Amino acid sequence: MNYSKNYIHNSFQLNGYSFSNSAELLNYTSKISKDVFLFLEEWFSDSNSVIIQTSGSTGKPKNIELQKERMFNSAIATGNYFNLKAETTALLCLPASYVAGKMMLIRALTLGWSLDIVTPNSNPLENVSKIYDFSAMVPLQVENSINYLDKIRKLIVGGGVVSNPLLAKLQNVSTDVFATYGMTETITHIAVKKLNNFSTLKTNFNQSNFYKTLPNVTIYVDERNCLVINAVKVSEKVLFTNDVVRLISDTQFEWLGRFDNVINSGGVKLQPEVIESKLVKVLQKPFFVAGILDDLLGSKLILIIEDTDDNTSEKKEGIVNKIKSLNLFTKFEIPKEIYFLPEFMYTESSKIQRNKTLNLLKL
Repeated sequence: MNYSKNYIHNSFQLNGYSFSNSAELLNYTSKISKDVFLFLEEWFSDSNSVIIQTSGSTGKPKNIELQKERMFNSAIATGNYFNLKAETTALLCLPASYVAGKMMLIRALTLGWSLDIVTPNSNPLENVSKIYDFSAMVPLQVENSINYLDKIRKLIVGGGVVSNPLLAKLQNVSTDVFATYGMTETITHIAVKKLNNFSTLKTNFNQSNFYKTLPNVTIYVDERNCLVINAVKVSEKVLFTNDVVRLISDTQFEWLGRFDNVINSGGVKLQPEVIESKLVKVLQKPFFVAGILDDLLGSKLILIIEDTDDNTSEKKEGIVNKIKSLNLFTKFEIPKEIYFLPEFMYTESSKIQRNKTLNLLKL
């Protein structure tokens, strides 16, 4: 199947309605969702590309120009990988203002899905009565929907890391859940890892560590051990990421964290995301670790917790003692200071904005 302008698969439906042409679809969406309408208006325009804004979770939000043909190719790749053919029922519960929401629309248009739209919120399945073949969510939505996930047969999760506690909960649901790796520049995911429903329980957490690339994607690492992506179908250039990974094979990798988050403390390089994956065994509330300037170490490790409780030395000492008792941390990975903030800064897709939140401490 090749891309062509104004293409609408004859099986495509939106909220139960069929459309004979793009004008009918635009007229309908103009009455139900401004974001959906504005994107589809751009999609059906004469331009060969669309402008999409990044989420801003790893830096300042910026506009990126994406070729429509490559977005079309991405939709085909997802459909083939997950075996999602015409008349697949799907739910859009992500904002259509970002690439993940836009691509759900393109997949439905291209592959002939029956797509329903609900207002994006933190608990999108609460008032849903239908059963859907496919949907996409961010981790916060999955966490809040854990008791309703049987309404989705296949679910992809992006826009943030799936924590170990959430991963454990997912082992008890029938939904096939997959974490995705990608970014706006790769038009959502170029790699996927299964999170639950493995053939043998003994191997589930080991298997869930590794992402597997979609077809037509080549990967390797640079001198920083950061992932390099060559995905000719969805990107016209080779992408050098800031994601530190461990290559398992030429099609599999383990994500370790962001290179720009690495903390050099007294000559020891600390990967915050690795430390945070251990801290979830201690902390229930949102948190993250970071490095701040230190005269002796150059940079020292601190822990920031979203909590309105009193900032007492006893409470901090209790947390440190719990961390030490697990015997999972090296001495360098134990935070030198602990801070509490009543509210973190988040992106619209519920990712913690680390730098902006850190600035709230006024250190």
